[in-house]
Amino acid sequence: MSYRRETLLALVILALVVGVGARAPAFVTPSSLIGVVADTSCLFMLTLAETGVLLTRGIDLSVAANLALTGMVVAMANHAAPGVPIMAIIALAIVFGAALGLINAALIAGFGIPPIVVTLGTLAIYRGMIFVIARGAWFTPKDMSPAFLAVPKAQFLGLSSLIWIAAFVSLAAWIFLNHTAAGRALYAVGGNPEAARYCGISLERQQLTVYTLSGAVSGLCGYLWVSRYGIAYSEIALGYELTVIAAAVIGGVSIAGGVGSVPGALLGALFLGVIVNALPVINVSPFWQMAISGAVILAAVIVNSRSEQRGGKLILPEARRKAASAAGGARP
Repeated sequence: MSYRRETLLALVILALVVGVGARAPAFVTPSSLIGVVADTSCLFMLTLAETGVLLTRGIDLSVAANLALTGMVVAMANHAAPGVPIMAIIALAIVFGAALGLINAALIAGFGIPPIVVTLGTLAIYRGMIFVIARGAWFTPKDMSPAFLAVPKAQFLGLSSLIWIAAFVSLAAWIFLNHTAAGRALYAVGGNPEAARYCGISLERQQLTVYTLSGAVSGLCGYLWVSRYGIAYSEIALGYELTVIAAAVIGGVSIAGGVGSVPGALLGALFLGVIVNALPVINVSPFWQMAISGAVILAAVIVNSRSEQRGGKLILPEARRKAASAAGGARP
């Protein structure tokens, strides 16, 4: 079922690209398509991070706020100490983002607070902290070192470093979910938490893992976002968490937990990435983007819920009927 859905989604994306290309041939040139993939790189990574959370029947609404706060922190660090090696800045982004994710994990796993409540609260807190630490200031390219801004622009084998980083994260996610015990445990706790607990799989431990990893990926994307666009302020990626969740659901990741794959999540992100980049090309107002994303996620949720329904047998009534029949036949 998963392969069939992913194949269908891939065909829909191909049809969308061809349809837009028929109206605007420049959209389907190799450089343009590579640009679409580069533009979608952060969405790829955030969708994979959200996928791990959704597999455990959770949700992380704070990914975009984490991205924005981490982006501001590393921009301020670079402005204060421009001579610090760029790898140290990237490490800071990952560690700081993971720490924010760990806060979510501690509240959810440690206190049993519903994930939607925790991450909605931390979303607001992280957004507010951006304004507090920066005192409302914006950071622009003149406030950042050339090395800080250079990473997203670097090229290797004709592809942006953003694409290579997203590819590395995707490969790591695929290995983690498909070839490690911890990854398989995510499917177990999402598919049947009680059975998983009887098998010795701790839901709390899995929650600590996925929310911390989600935070780490969000932190990495925070640096990449700020360095690519050369700006850090309190409203970076505002509302982007909805796009991330939409991409995951479109890719077949179930909000009920236990169902989802890396290829599907990537295709869901690519679908939205193509739509976002195609809208200006076909002269559709960008203000329609949220409405389109909302309609698509609603349709995807309906498709997911219908595909997850399973017909079952009423075993007990059938057994009673047979028993009654046998009892009647046994009477003299």
